Amino acid sequence: MTKALYPGSFDPITYGHIDIIRRARKIFDELIVAVMRNPTKPMLFSLEERHRLVIEALREVGLDDEITVIAHDGLLVHLARQLGVQAVVRGLRASTDFEYEFQLSLTNRDLDPEFESVYLMTSRDFSFISSSIVRQVRSYGGDVSRFVPKCVERALAEKLSRSAP
Repeated sequence: MTKALYPGSFDPITYGHIDIIRRARKIFDELIVAVMRNPTKPMLFSLEERHRLVIEALREVGLDDEITVIAHDGLLVHLARQLGVQAVVRGLRASTDFEYEFQLSLTNRDLDPEFESVYLMTSRDFSFISSSIVRQVRSYGGDVSRFVPKCVERALAEKLSRSAP
C-alpha cells in the first residue's frame, strides 16, 4: 500500500491546495495532509486554526472521508519517517516554486536519503492562486470566493475584521 504525505502551511487552504489533494489521492492508496508550522513565514491563522480549516474545507468539498489531516511542528523528514510514507507530495505553480522546492528536496534528501518527493503541476485554473494572494485580496475587501471554500471565506472575514484598525 502506497502512502504519501502532503505538507504545507495552508494559511489558508485554497482550491489550488485542494486540487493537489484530490489528484494525489488518486495516485496513492493513502494520503495524509500535514498542516505544518513554518517559522520563516508570518501566519494569519494559528496552527490549530489552520488544522481545523483544512478539515472543514475537505469536508465542504467532499474529501473528508478519504484524507487524514494532522498538525505538525517539526522537521518534515522526521514526520515522513515516523508515518512511514513512501513519498511527499508537493504542488508546483511556477518556476519560482521549482527553485524553492528543488532546494528543499535536496536538503531533505541530505537529511534522509530515503526521502522521496513527488511534484504535481497545479491545474491551470489555480496556477496563480497562493495563500498570500488570497489573504491580501480579502484584506482589501476583495471577493475570494473563486479561490477558497466558504468556510475559509468566513474565517478570513472574521479574522481580518478583528485585526482591522
